[in-house]
Amino acid sequence: MNLYEYDKMTFIRLYCAVWVALLSGCSTTESMYPRFAEPIPNVTVTVGRDALLACVVDNLRGFKVAWVRMDTQTILSIHHNIITQNPRISLSYNDHRSWYLHIKNVQEIDRGWYMCQVNTDPMRSRKGYLQVVVPPSIIDNMTSTDLVVREGSDVSLVCRASGYPEPYVMWRREDGQDFNYNGESVSVVDGETLTISKVSRLHMGAYLCIASNGVPPSISKRIMLMVQFPPMLSIPNQLEGAYIGQDVTLECHTEAYPSSINYWTTDRGDMIISEMEIVGGKYEAFPVDSGYNKFMMLKIRNISKDDFGFYKCIAKNSLGETDGIIKLDEIPAPPSAFTTTQKTILDNQTIRKKGQLQVVQASDAISSTFQGEAYGEQIRDFDFYENDSAACTHKLDRFILLLLLLVHSTYRLVQS
Repeated sequence: MNLYEYDKMTFIRLYCAVWVALLSGCSTTESMYPRFAEPIPNVTVTVGRDALLACVVDNLRGFKVAWVRMDTQTILSIHHNIITQNPRISLSYNDHRSWYLHIKNVQEIDRGWYMCQVNTDPMRSRKGYLQVVVPPSIIDNMTSTDLVVREGSDVSLVCRASGYPEPYVMWRREDGQDFNYNGESVSVVDGETLTISKVSRLHMGAYLCIASNGVPPSISKRIMLMVQFPPMLSIPNQLEGAYIGQDVTLECHTEAYPSSINYWTTDRGDMIISEMEIVGGKYEAFPVDSGYNKFMMLKIRNISKDDFGFYKCIAKNSLGETDGIIKLDEIPAPPSAFTTTQKTILDNQTIRKKGQLQVVQASDAISSTFQGEAYGEQIRDFDFYENDSAACTHKLDRFILLLLLLVHSTYRLVQS
């Protein structure tokens, strides 16, 4: 090896030694700087609650920590000092290592990125996101109120809601029942607007607009939909039969909104006044209400000859009126043979009425007075099952009674 090669090798060794020393120095210097022990976690908090952001720094030594709002470049704190004028923001720290930013009564304006800085050269930092969620609320001045519409018209109910994330809105009936929505039977309709084409009385009721976005609590608003229509009337039995001395009840069914004024008149046009509070009163009128339905009942006590004829039930409201006629006809009183001979048998027999077997107790048997509608119902609907010789007699009596009814009705038709 000549001198030149020796000097070259020596230079390479010295060059490597210098670089090793420099790298060792850099490593030693790096280890002397502060470092973040962990990332700043993102935080989600409901509006009105308190939020906490944590920054953990090892080997801080004489360096200082600062909190900064990134989107506005606002310095919130430096080391132990609060810089911002926001009274809801405060600072706490622990062992010169953990630095906590407190935000009280969080508002939507607090949503965004926050940075924790250490004043090294160059600056070192970590950032975390504060998410502020808002439960849903109904915007009253943009939401429908109780509504009254005419039957057959189109109606739209609107419900506006705010919140973060944006709320999901749906509609349903308060009673949980399905309803007709554009030709389909549904229980729930999605969206802020509920549009019903050709609304009917069946749509009448309370509807709930419900808003939710995953942030409790969900909220709802109750909206009443009232559908106006003129009175309609139906009569279960347009012809009633009764005998002298019997009590009978006439019945009409009406539908109307607004609620109708209902009353009864005789065939002479005289209004019938209920005498239900008078002992022994002739008439007792008692309506039974169920929503827009009314059941009109007229009880006539101790029927006389003058009570037979036509009775009219009338329903009126601001949109119109309607009426129906019930004819009260006389039927023969039951023969005494039927009431005396068969009473003992009825007390102990099984009677089939309208396809159902029913044991009639002594208190249920037909008495000699045949009060109410017992006579007519028993004659029309009862079949008797006896195995003894009395069965033929009973059926014969029944046939005779029916024949009498037929002859009497035919006679009255001929006279009229």
